[in-house]
Amino acid sequence: MKNPMDRQLEKRLSDRAVSIGREGNVAAFGELLELLRSSSANARRLAASALGKLAWMGVDQGAAAAALAPVARRDPHPQTRQYAIKALKAYGASAQSCLHDLHDVAANPSEKDYIRRDAAASMTFIEEAVRIAAAAAEHRCQRCGARVTADEYARSNQAFQRVFCDRCFDEVFLERRNFETQVEINKTIEARSGVVVQSEGERRIADWLTAHGVAYRYDAKFRIIAEFQIRPDFYLPEMDVYIEYWGLDTPQYKMSMYKKQTLYQQEGKRLISVYPRDLQRLDGLLTSKLHLLGYRPGIDERSEVSET
Repeated sequence: MKNPMDRQLEKRLSDRAVSIGREGNVAAFGELLELLRSSSANARRLAASALGKLAWMGVDQGAAAAALAPVARRDPHPQTRQYAIKALKAYGASAQSCLHDLHDVAANPSEKDYIRRDAAASMTFIEEAVRIAAAAAEHRCQRCGARVTADEYARSNQAFQRVFCDRCFDEVFLERRNFETQVEINKTIEARSGVVVQSEGERRIADWLTAHGVAYRYDAKFRIIAEFQIRPDFYLPEMDVYIEYWGLDTPQYKMSMYKKQTLYQQEGKRLISVYPRDLQRLDGLLTSKLHLLGYRPGIDERSEVSET
């Protein structure tokens, strides 16, 4: 239970957040970012609200969206998540990088209805803001530097979230199609849930998640981390956690692995790495890692996980 001094401090922090937002005090922008990390849920909630009010007053919109995103995604208090989601809406196109997270919140059946509703509304608004900004801007192909038309921009951004002229688009599309075909060919092992995976290690992870009642997406295509496209082995939408099974030991694979791990770290994504040596202790590893992230998986008595 909090002592009176704790309550007094929480009230001061909360009142300060309200004051900054009410006065439009842009000079206190950094103070609001600090309040978003407060141990007080009420202070975090009111700081998110104030950041929404400052959105059009000349603050660093990218920094604001980056600070609000983790609060919207996984703050333990529902109303704080809701206020952060509403604040992101005010940042429009500057919050484009948050669209995937908002989509996951809106689609999460374990989330509260009012939060799912607000996440869907914010997502729609941000997408429209991005569309309007794109129509007014001049764009160049990221591959060859040629100026692209509005149709070329729309086509490439829809398919790859990158900007390509039609010639480069066709080349990239062919490369990507060949890559995806090879990935699908490599999926030959069926997990107990019916999902077909690429390796025995991935099968073991999928079976563990199923046995413990953890919802997951396997090989979800093109979630965006920074400006890069990735395909995480497993994404746990109800926990906003990624699991990667690093199953190979070739130099090229290791370079790709290190790059991917760096992207997760830079973007503040919660990643659980599993290596072949971990398979013999998979239950203990995943249980302990998820405990550290605040989740305690149960056991589905209809399922069993083999450690062999």
